[in-house]
Amino acid sequence: MTAIYYHPEAYTTSGPKLMGRNAAGESFLRGFFLHSTATALWAQVQRPEHAQHFAHAAQSAGRKEPVKAVDKTSLGALAQSGMVYFPGPGIGQHAFHRAAFGHTAWSLCGITHTTSSAGAMDALADLVTAPVQPWDAVICTSTAVKDNVSRLLQAQVDYLQSRLGISRVVLPQLPVIPLGIHTADFAYTPDQKTAARAALGVSADTLVVLFMGRLSFHAKAHPLAMYQALEAAAQSTGKQVVLVECGWHANDFIAKSYADAAQLACPSVRVVTLDGRQAEDRLTAWAGADVFCSLSDNIQETFGIVPIEAMAAGLPVVVSDWDGYKDTVRDGVDGFRIPTWMPPAGLGGDLALRHALEIDTYDMYCGHTCTLVAVDVQATAAAFAKLFSSAALRRQMGEAGRQRAVAVYDWKHIIAQYEALWAQQKELRLTAKNNDTPTLAHPWPARMDPFHAFASYPTQVLTPQTLLALVDADANTAITRALAYRQLTMVDYAKVILPSEAEIRSVLQRAQSPSTASALIEGTAQERRALVYRALVWLVKLGVLKVVAAQGITKSS
Repeated sequence: MTAIYYHPEAYTTSGPKLMGRNAAGESFLRGFFLHSTATALWAQVQRPEHAQHFAHAAQSAGRKEPVKAVDKTSLGALAQSGMVYFPGPGIGQHAFHRAAFGHTAWSLCGITHTTSSAGAMDALADLVTAPVQPWDAVICTSTAVKDNVSRLLQAQVDYLQSRLGISRVVLPQLPVIPLGIHTADFAYTPDQKTAARAALGVSADTLVVLFMGRLSFHAKAHPLAMYQALEAAAQSTGKQVVLVECGWHANDFIAKSYADAAQLACPSVRVVTLDGRQAEDRLTAWAGADVFCSLSDNIQETFGIVPIEAMAAGLPVVVSDWDGYKDTVRDGVDGFRIPTWMPPAGLGGDLALRHALEIDTYDMYCGHTCTLVAVDVQATAAAFAKLFSSAALRRQMGEAGRQRAVAVYDWKHIIAQYEALWAQQKELRLTAKNNDTPTLAHPWPARMDPFHAFASYPTQVLTPQTLLALVDADANTAITRALAYRQLTMVDYAKVILPSEAEIRSVLQRAQSPSTASALIEGTAQERRALVYRALVWLVKLGVLKVVAAQGITKSS
């Protein structure tokens, strides 16, 4: 059974800043609830209200199973689940969290979204030194992004080999599994299509080309190549063309930049802007379109879900031969993939450095990089012209894409691939567990036991042979005093690590005659002895116990 690492922000498109990862997360969760074969639902959460939110989402999706929530205070319970799915690539930190319970306690599975941000790149580089295991995985949503992740990991390995001479590298699996969609959401009736075209104000012989997504020339897809190609195709075919841009601009400055560019580059094409955050506008856009276009040229893109949505809607697609589009769109079958160009390696170091030094923001880094990526305008125009000139070709390609979307990219197929991966991870983990995988004494070096990390600070260290006795004449007086001190605010603040009243009584009764530390905790439950043993120092701190002999007490080193 898989625990979903759940934070509402990662699984909703209703937040203030809608990004691709939000749409992907929301779609995944819906797909998981619809198609998962799990017999129990698990959620790892940061706050109790997040668990309630997850349970409500599950119930709304028709799931009847109870939800088992795990937070930081009960992290070890994840061993009962055996798997955690994290909606990002940064599973290294979670591997350190797991280390406290043993590397084989459960498996971790992350997923790539954008891999060009500093946070994502750092999280991926950290996988080389984090205690990730072969029974962990980071799903790569496309072959292109897997290559990107592999290059980043190899560069980090090269650095550590040069710096430290490392010879052994343990990495998670990097399976390629695409994102999914709910293909039924993109099936439109003839009446819906007629109503949509009426809302757009277009005639039956007008060609409607759709771009769906964020309207960001610096962080999504630069529109100039699309504008120029549409103008050329409209002129060469004599067709009336309407471009629908269904998305959202980050601000008025960007909105004006789009309008200015369209007026200059495609003056004969009418441009309609719809709000992609509104369901009604999305329906009008999808149902009213004849052709879909997305000429992505940006490194922040890793997969690209909208071409698959367009295919599910039965639209022929014109996309750039870029990132995940290479996997999803079959050139000449579902539409056309347009060649792209970029400079050779070795000529972008200044862009990376400006970003690293925070001279450039992330948006500017992406913008500078995509400025030097080209989409073939002439090939795009030729693709549009072919589609504009042949209704039969549009139908043929649209139907091929629709069949592919249903057969390959519907969530029922993708969730099955996830569950097959998780089963394989479980098998590897259990095999390793049976082989007694060794664990370091300090598996998270930067978060060591403070009594080890600061062992040279005290004069002496408590050992099992340390001889302790009551400060008071009898146990009842000592117990009364200890429990009174226990109520003080300056003592009670640490209640989560303090012994219970029953444990205090047991220890102090045994201390009526001088006894070793090990003897004082003999009346304590086995699973609590370590905690009560260290609390003997706390009772000394309160002045209820005292050290009566130096023998057996070792000087810290």
